[in-house]
Order: sequence, then structure tokens, then C-alpha cells
Amino acid sequence: MHPYRSHTCGDLRLSDEGQTIRLSGWVHRVRDHGGVLFIDLRDHYGMTQCVVDPDSAAFGLAETVRSEWCIRIDASVKKRTEETINPDLPTGEIEVFIRDMEVLGSAKELPLPVFGEQEYPEEVRLKYRFLDLRREKLHNNMILRSNVVRDIRDRMWAIGFNEFQTPIITASSPEGARDFLVPSRLHPGKFYALPQAPQQFKQLLMVSGFDKYFQIAPCFRDEDPRADRSPTDFYQLDMEMSFVTQQEVFDTIEPVIAGVFEKFGKDRPVNRNWPQISYKDSALWYGTDKPDLRNPIKMQIVSEHFAGSGFAIFANLLEQPGTEIRAIPAPKGGSRKFCDRMNKFAQGEGLPGMGYIFWRKAEDGSMEAAGPLAKNIGPERTEAIRQQLGLDVGDAAFFLGGKPKQFQAVAGKARMIIGDELGHTDKDRFEFAWIVDFPIYEKDEETGEIDFEHNPFSMPQGGMEALEGDPLEVLGYQYDLSCNGHELVSGAIRNHKPEIMYKAFEIAGYPNEEVDKRFGGMVNAFQYGAPPHGGCAAGIDRIVMLLADEANIREVMLFPMNQKAEDLMMGAPSMPDTAQLRELHLRLNLPDA
Repeated sequence: MHPYRSHTCGDLRLSDEGQTIRLSGWVHRVRDHGGVLFIDLRDHYGMTQCVVDPDSAAFGLAETVRSEWCIRIDASVKKRTEETINPDLPTGEIEVFIRDMEVLGSAKELPLPVFGEQEYPEEVRLKYRFLDLRREKLHNNMILRSNVVRDIRDRMWAIGFNEFQTPIITASSPEGARDFLVPSRLHPGKFYALPQAPQQFKQLLMVSGFDKYFQIAPCFRDEDPRADRSPTDFYQLDMEMSFVTQQEVFDTIEPVIAGVFEKFGKDRPVNRNWPQISYKDSALWYGTDKPDLRNPIKMQIVSEHFAGSGFAIFANLLEQPGTEIRAIPAPKGGSRKFCDRMNKFAQGEGLPGMGYIFWRKAEDGSMEAAGPLAKNIGPERTEAIRQQLGLDVGDAAFFLGGKPKQFQAVAGKARMIIGDELGHTDKDRFEFAWIVDFPIYEKDEETGEIDFEHNPFSMPQGGMEALEGDPLEVLGYQYDLSCNGHELVSGAIRNHKPEIMYKAFEIAGYPNEEVDKRFGGMVNAFQYGAPPHGGCAAGIDRIVMLLADEANIREVMLFPMNQKAEDLMMGAPSMPDTAQLRELHLRLNLPDA
């Protein structure tokens, strides 16, 4: 017999009754039933109930074992009595009677429980992540992740893509976040960088004649953490194609993403009709470029109803250039209590508040508008707002004003709260949307200077001709895919023509010499017959987070950092010793404590 196991803890069935078997695994829990011990033995594959009584030679040792000890048992398989069958376990029709036992690894007192899914402080969970990963839910999340990655690979190979690995140690390249720098021992004073993405390399592959590339790529960015973003590293499905249009990229990646969600989404509906929404409309309707379309509420501009009105705050605001008033419809939100709560939310977000109107039934049976705004602007304007928003008795609307960039993020949050609290958001499905037509440039309001607002490597819509006009009107062939309020995919049709690239950077204040310095390898390659090309990258961690129905990305990553970008288990980051610093020709200049 094998030294550790003849079967796994998920194998045994009623057909194995009478066999002598060997199992190895972890003690999930021990129960004492009047001198008879029941041990639930667990491994990667499942759970088996084990029984040992005082007649067994192993009983004395069995009395000493505790939760999470790693043991080996020799036992015989027996049928459970009808009343003790556990239909929730694949092995629930049998139990095994222990004849011999060996302790393979004892365990100290546990710093956190493995049995059950109790909440525990994150600091403890991350320090003892190897124990945390034994918990059923987290363990299943990692198996889900593994299966998703395998499925994505299979789908990409099936549609003609080739998998290549690009360098991990490379040159620094601005991708919208800070680089992790790696000092060079052989070149004192110089640094490599960990890639924020394989962006330049995958474009160079297209110049090299590889028509369809993909990679499950590690990416490294020194970013501030949030619930759906790691502060250090993440994985993405990276892909690139030659001789393609934007729509062809969509048509290629949509079946891959949709197929993964249909296969692993726990039977939650996946809407296959993915709208294409302009960046401008998304910001207006949803207050974000990653909208959650499970919430049907759309914001609208209602400036005309407040211009010159009796509500001086909005009327005076609209006299300033670049300002507008937006309304958030709130069907079924027509109570003063709810309106006051939303107003308090806005104040908590740093705004003076949110104006509101709600419609109710008057004493004579007619409909009337209520709230401070209604009194100030009068019935005619109020009725025009109601008709524009399509509201009725029992409904409300909330209003925010100013320059959109100053309030639209709060408006977007308010829209989601309204949708959730009033029951408009269907949580049990997946809704996707392409966000397109991103502006390439923005103007700094303080300095008046033009800089890139989004990916500088995107091909401008209209090419060189578009760059001759107003930079703030230039849109790029850039796109994101949003799902349930999270950005899952980002990509673009690339700017593969050196003359257009130089011009694009010149508008943002970067001379040709700076472009050559920063992106010399790619610019040089583009002068040797670069094909039109484009692609995208899909976040593996976020995909699995949504499929696992988790709110935090750390729940689908094996060994994540904490909110301070620290690895509590391995002790990273750590201080280098003097010899290491000397070898790298480095000296520390630490800030004052």
C-alpha cells in the first residue's frame, strides 16, 4: 500500500464498503460521543468521517489529536446507518473505522479557526495565510481561479492565439502608475523596472509578425490599494492582434469573457448584448466610466429648468462657464425621510448637500411636488422636470450642480445607493458595457497646459488630421469593458505611425527627443513596417472576484499584501543589509521618523 494514502478524502463511496484503505489529511474537527471519537478528516479533495472506539489500537493516539493536525490512518470502510447519512457530503453514505494512525505533523494552538467561515482580523488572516487558505470558501476561490485561468487559455488557443512570455525585468515606462524599480549591480546608478504591463513588448511582437498574441501576464504597479485593486501586483489576460479594427477586437474578446462568466458564474444570467457607450455619456448618465448597468437609473442634465429660476444657488451657478445641473431620478424614493438621508450622504462626501423634489398625492387627490426646491422654482418648472425624468407620485429626484468633474463621482455613488436602497438594482446577474470614445487630452485648470487624460499610445480618431484641431476634442480608439461597476478590460487600437505619435506627444508638451528617450525601442521599430494593431487586457483577479461573488480582491489572491502593501507572512518589504547596499552602490536617505 502507498505510504500515505490509497484514496483521497473525497473518493470513498458505498461501493467501497468492506475495503481496507489508507487516508492522509488534516483533522477538521474531533467529536467525542460517549467514548467513541469521530474525526472529520479533510484534504484537498473532500472530507471523510472517521470513527475510532476504545477497542482500536489507535484509540490512545486518537485522543491526543486536535484540529489541523496532519495524520495518516488505516481503516475499513463501513456503511452508515440510515439516520446518520449526510447528503451534503459526497462521502456521506460511508464512514471509516480507524485501525491504525500516525501523526505526520502536529499543530500548535491555532491563531485563527479553520473550521467554519468566521470573520477574523485581516492582520491575522494575512500573517497566517497558509492556514486561512485551508478554509473551505477561500480554498474553493483558489480552485475557481485556477480553473478560470485554464479555461481562458483554452479559449484563446482555440481561436488561433499563440502564447508568449515577455520580460519581467525591463526599462521604466509610464503606464499611469508608479514603477517598482530594481537597482542594477552591473550598471551602478542605473535601474531596471518591473513591467506595469507588457504593453510595449506585445506591440513589438506585432511588428515582428506574430499576428495573434496572448499571455496570462503578471503586472507590477506601485499603487494605492482599494477593494478591487492590489497595491503591488496582479495578473491579466493580455492580448494583441494585427490588422484589426476596434470592433474586431470586441468581437474576438467578447465570446471569451462571456463564455467564462457563463461557465463559472453559478447560473447567474450573463447579458450577451453589450452596449457601446461613449465616455462622455457614461460620465453623464452614471457618474463613472465603469457603470453598473444592473441599476437602470440614468442621470440627466436639467440646467434649463433652473436657469433664471427662484433657486438662487443653482441660478447663479449656471452663470459661470462650464457648469450644469444634473438630476438623479429616484423612482419610489418619494419620502422626506429618504430624501433627507440622501442629502446627509452628500454632505458626508464633502458637498454642501443635494437638492431634492418628491412628488406625493395632495389632499384633493391631485399630484403635488414637495421639498425646498419645488417651492423655490414653482410648479411649472417642477412639472417640466418631472415629465423630463418620467417620474410619478411616490417618486423623487435629486440634484447636483457645478462643474461636472467636481461632483459627478459623488453623483455616481448616490445613483448606486438610490438603486440599491429602493430595490432597482438586480444583484443576481452580470451586465457588461463597452465604454468607448475616450478623450486623449485634458487641460489643467490651474496652468492651462494640455496633458494626456488617457492612454497616450491610442490612435487618435481621424489620425493626424484630428491632431491639427482642438486637442480637447480629440478622441482615441480606446475602450474599457465594465461589468457590474468594475473595469474588467482596457485596451486600444494603437498609434503605430511615428509621425502621428510624435505629434500626439508634442501637443502634450513632450519633444521628439523625450519620446525617443522614453520609448526609443518602440518608436524605432515602428519605422520598419509596423502593421495596424490593437488589443486589450482583462484583469484575472477582478474576473474571479466577480465570479466568486467577493467584495474584496484579496479573497481571490493566494498571498496578497495588506492595505499598506506589506506581506505580513514573509516580512516584506524588508531592510537590505549593508553588504547588499554596498554591492549595489546604494546609500539610504530615509525620511525623518
